[in-house]
Amino acid sequence: MRQYFKVGMTLALICAVAATALAFVNHVTKEKIATYEESVVLDAYSEVSAGFTVGELIVPTDEMVSEYHPLTDSSGNVSGYIVMLNANGYGGEMTIMASYGIDGEVLGAKLLGNSETPGLGKKAESKTYMEKFVGTGSVGPIPVKKSELSKADAESIGGATVTFSGIAKALAYGSDYVKNLGVK
Repeated sequence: MRQYFKVGMTLALICAVAATALAFVNHVTKEKIATYEESVVLDAYSEVSAGFTVGELIVPTDEMVSEYHPLTDSSGNVSGYIVMLNANGYGGEMTIMASYGIDGEVLGAKLLGNSETPGLGKKAESKTYMEKFVGTGSVGPIPVKKSELSKADAESIGGATVTFSGIAKALAYGSDYVKNLGVK
């Protein structure tokens, strides 16, 4: 009985030391991680803004849209919107930043937060992956099925159909959302 108590106390001590070390590391790195995540979002704004000026943050009451910003041209006219979209992929929740013209055309998109499978769904983080959506949404619909893509684009999403579907449906929702916003 004494031996079990000794082993139990040893394990409890090891757990306490490990928990303390993890708490310390979290405290030390918390600000650096927050700064890094903020810089990723700021870089994404400049990447998807399509040369327009990004306006004030607006937080809607919508489940799929967590925020949006008007995009203005050099004359100060609203020419589109950057929309932060919530989607579901194979690995769970994804965050997508996309820019749209006021007619709902996708100007640019970037996958931000995600837990997709490395080598498959993670391909969606590349700029070339998102290019298949650019220019769609106003005249032509956003492709939401693999069969709506060119052969080369369909092959590029091989093994990551759930990721593609989640991104495509979110971008289509964002296009409709922006069309409903119009010019504000």
